[in-house]
Amino acid sequence: MLKVKKKRKHLKKKGSTLFRDAFGNLHFIKRFLIFTFGCISYNRYNGFNQLQLKGTEYIKDLPDKRVLFVSNHQTYFADVFAMFHVFCSVKNGFINTIRNPIYLLDPKVNLYYVAAKETMNKGFLTRLFTYSGCITVKRTWREGNKKINRSVDISEITRMGTALDDGWLITFPQGTTKAFAPGRRGIVHVIRKFTPIVVPIVLDGFQKAYDKKGIRIKKKGVLQKMIFKAPIKWDLKNDTTDMIMEKIMDAIEQSPKYRNKTQSITIS
Repeated sequence: MLKVKKKRKHLKKKGSTLFRDAFGNLHFIKRFLIFTFGCISYNRYNGFNQLQLKGTEYIKDLPDKRVLFVSNHQTYFADVFAMFHVFCSVKNGFINTIRNPIYLLDPKVNLYYVAAKETMNKGFLTRLFTYSGCITVKRTWREGNKKINRSVDISEITRMGTALDDGWLITFPQGTTKAFAPGRRGIVHVIRKFTPIVVPIVLDGFQKAYDKKGIRIKKKGVLQKMIFKAPIKWDLKNDTTDMIMEKIMDAIEQSPKYRNKTQSITIS
């Protein structure tokens, strides 16, 4: 009986306060981390490399909570750093630009992103990244270099719901930086359970500029692109899981038809 009570207490819904986010992290520390990482990374997106933005008008009037962003993934951290810049810029009234870094003084602290637990537990720096707004999850198909088949952890879905109830959540449905990898269906569980507004993002150029982690600079003078699209429309009562997954992969341009299109362009 005692164990059951403890478990119920653990599952009790959390909420943000004036000083802490929904997971108990202090807002002033998050502001400091976002400001610091933003200053360090700024030249990567508006300096020796450039970030071209399109479609942020789709997100400027979104509600402050229950918005889910789905995106392709090209590096572990450079993608997310760029998104923090963009979302903080939009929060401060700038559209399709990050050329006014004053936005770092007033960051969006109720912004979260999903990342693999094994990636975020590899050192002090990644733990700081986690504090800034990371929701860690265990991969269901791989652990290290070993292939596995693990069921989705319901507590992870719950944490994503907590993040959505507090603000915006960024996810990478493929769970890997490999282009055109299949989408993972765990995201459909989140969409069905919490019914957020779902906004697709398409990234390009990050893998040319940085290493896989997104820390080391491989090449300068790279034009990186980030395109926001209109929220995805679907009928959750009638759409099957496959239909929802197909719409997501099409929206982030990672479905088979986009692979075929890319191959066609390369051959020609």
